[in-house]
Amino acid sequence: MHDLQPVTALGGTEGRVDAFDHITITENDGVALASVAARTGREAACHKVLKKLIGAVPKTGRVVLHDPDAGFCTGPDQWMISAPRVSHELIADQLKTLFGDNASVTEQSGAWVCFDITGPAMRDMCERLCNIAIRTMVAGDVQRTVIHQLGCFVLRRTDDNHIRIFGPQASATTLHHALIMAAASIA
Repeated sequence: MHDLQPVTALGGTEGRVDAFDHITITENDGVALASVAARTGREAACHKVLKKLIGAVPKTGRVVLHDPDAGFCTGPDQWMISAPRVSHELIADQLKTLFGDNASVTEQSGAWVCFDITGPAMRDMCERLCNIAIRTMVAGDVQRTVIHQLGCFVLRRTDDNHIRIFGPQASATTLHHALIMAAASIA
């Protein structure tokens, strides 16, 4: 029998935490993700399930921060649903059961790396990273942007000094390097 040990996107057994005086960068390996795309003619049925699951249908540029599930719009009648991995390790299977034939559901947990950025200098750091109006974003806003030539999602969390970044897991080290460099550049 193999004795396999899961590793995070950065290669550790636990999410990496990089703390500076003014910012903390945390690799959050505890998020399960799945994409949901409404099938043609079944949009209303999908909206009904989304409302039951997370309380609302996420609009473009907005994330519904619901406990334990959350979701944000990634395109017309397409959403990314997130939940704690410990209780939703099989999130895609759980969502397929809920949505039935009304949507196409795809597992995304292994495709994205998640970083939580917290601290009073979060806005300054974000301005060095990407072209989004972080100072006008409020809790529940989400923007798709490019960070260090990588397509990413930036979600504004409820804490005023907290953003969550989802980026491609295959480029986790590159994204992490960009985050570290931006944090270090803030005096």
